[in-house]
Amino acid sequence: MGVEIERKYLVEGHAWKSESITVLPIRQGYLARKPRRSVRVRVSGERAFLTIKGKTVGFTCPEYEYEIPVADANELLDNVVALPIIQKMRHIVNYRGHVWEVDVFLGDNEGLIVAEIELNDEEETFVSPPWLGSEVTNDSRYKNVNLVRLPYKEWDHV
Repeated sequence: MGVEIERKYLVEGHAWKSESITVLPIRQGYLARKPRRSVRVRVSGERAFLTIKGKTVGFTCPEYEYEIPVADANELLDNVVALPIIQKMRHIVNYRGHVWEVDVFLGDNEGLIVAEIELNDEEETFVSPPWLGSEVTNDSRYKNVNLVRLPYKEWDHV
C-alpha cells in the first residue's frame, strides 16, 4: 500500500528563502473531495500526477500517485476540477538531513505559507528549522483539499 507520513507547519519570516534549492510552480485541483478520500490532479513543473488519498489517521494517510501526461492534466484542470484551482510555488529546502517543501500559495490562497516534511514513520525525529512556526498537521483548514472549499482569503484573520 502507498503511504504518506507528513507533518505540516506555518512558516515565520523569510529566512527559509536563502536555503531554497529548487522552486516548482504547482497547479492542482480535485476531481473528488470526500471526507474519507480525495482524487487530485497536479501539474508540478514539467510533470503531472493523479493522486488518490485516503483518510488521514495521525500523520499517516494512504496515498497512490501516478504520473500522467501534462496535456491531460492541464485539460482536467481547465475543464473538470472543482474551482478554485490551488496555485502555489513550492520551494525545496534541505535542512539537517530532511527535505522540507515550503509552499507559497497564490491566487485565492495568497498570504498562506506552509512547510511540510515527509517522514518514514510517525516516530521519526527531525530538527526544526528556525523559521518553523506552529504545527497545523491536524488542523483540517490547511489541507489543500479544504483550501478549495474555503480559500485562505475568506478566513477570519487575526
